Amino acid sequence: MRMVVEGLKEVTDVTFTSAYHTVFGLGSVAHMVLGDKLGSYLAVNLGFGFGVTMGVHLAGKVSGAHMNAAVTFTSCALGRMAWKKFPVYVLGQFLGSFLAAGTIYCLFHGAIIDYSGGHLTVTGPIATANIFATYLPDHMTLWGGFLDEVIVTGMLQLCLFAITDNGNNPALQGTQALVIGILIVLIGVSLGMNSGYAINPSRDLPPRFFTFLAGWGTQVFRARNWWWVPVVAPLLGAYLGGIIYLVFTGCIIPREPQILENHTESEDHRIPVLPKTMPHQTEISSFSSVSPLTSVSVSPPSKPSVRSIPPLSDSIRIQQF
Repeated sequence: MRMVVEGLKEVTDVTFTSAYHTVFGLGSVAHMVLGDKLGSYLAVNLGFGFGVTMGVHLAGKVSGAHMNAAVTFTSCALGRMAWKKFPVYVLGQFLGSFLAAGTIYCLFHGAIIDYSGGHLTVTGPIATANIFATYLPDHMTLWGGFLDEVIVTGMLQLCLFAITDNGNNPALQGTQALVIGILIVLIGVSLGMNSGYAINPSRDLPPRFFTFLAGWGTQVFRARNWWWVPVVAPLLGAYLGGIIYLVFTGCIIPREPQILENHTESEDHRIPVLPKTMPHQTEISSFSSVSPLTSVSVSPPSKPSVRSIPPLSDSIRIQQF
């Protein structure tokens, strides 16, 4: 029963966090598509980046701020998290992104209808499905987009490991959320043009499914057969990025064990002292009135306890975006 309650708490936490950060991102895209001069590509990157920052602040201490299924998969595949948490976290992420898409649809419904003339289309000059999910541009091929998502997500995961690796040069305590948000903005402004940098199956597939239900139809899955790439490619890219960091950076960083004082007092060990029959027994007696069989308190010398520093850890368990 306790495990069920804890699982429900984690699902609720991840759902709320994913919905919260995705609303900021999708809302910024809505401004760019529908608002003419009210939005911009830079604003989209800022919306997604600092939306992630807010998500980390919300759930960094609770669930590790897992908002990205690719990062969650990599954490499990590399032994940093139990596989039993994977379906729980991914379920929460998918529910959260779906709710975020529904929220944006309700908030911007009037603007969507006005912009599209009531025609909900996936491609073309009045397309609005791209508010909710990524679609491959004309200058990219399917496999070119796949490679792009692999590389970009790999860079995301590699940088996440570096930011949270206390054995390397991590972000300062308390600044991790901000640094991760800046990382998302950096990826967007430098590498986002080709495929829309989905880099997260949880950010792309649930909103796409919402548009399918909301009136855009099956074209959201048929357009250039792109829908599966933002699901598969980020998983592969994040895993490769994690492996690259561990092999080429993590394993060559000297990690000295941290010596901590053992403040726990050692228990006294009572041992019997047999009377000595040596000639100098009288000399001993002159300095101490020890009876022939007296228990003497002997405390072993205190030894410092040695605890190795884990390769990658952080006080707020950020692994997540």
